[in-house]
Amino acid sequence: MQESLTRDEIPPGTLYMLILKMLARHGELHGFEIANHIEQVSEEILRVEEGSLYPALQRMLVKGWVTAQWGVTAGNRRARYYKLTEDGRQRLDAELSQYQRVSGAIQKILQLA
Repeated sequence: MQESLTRDEIPPGTLYMLILKMLARHGELHGFEIANHIEQVSEEILRVEEGSLYPALQRMLVKGWVTAQWGVTAGNRRARYYKLTEDGRQRLDAELSQYQRVSGAIQKILQLA
């Protein structure tokens, strides 16, 4: 019960950006690693649920933003590893630019006296 009070939902429209950023930073990751890195970097404020993560990764595969191949984890488990494509890098740049523009606009509104 306490856990749900300390975590916030990922803002709508930002999941792709967060996944792309993790892949840009770490190279190749499997789904659990992507979710785990987002949770750790956000200091456990953000959590990506499997029900959101894997459908998003599948859509990103279809769009050509990531590639995937099966591999084996350090714990000897089979996992699908995702890697950013050049289209994915361009999408990440576009997503970051849009996010910063909108965030800056919201900040201006919040600073009104």
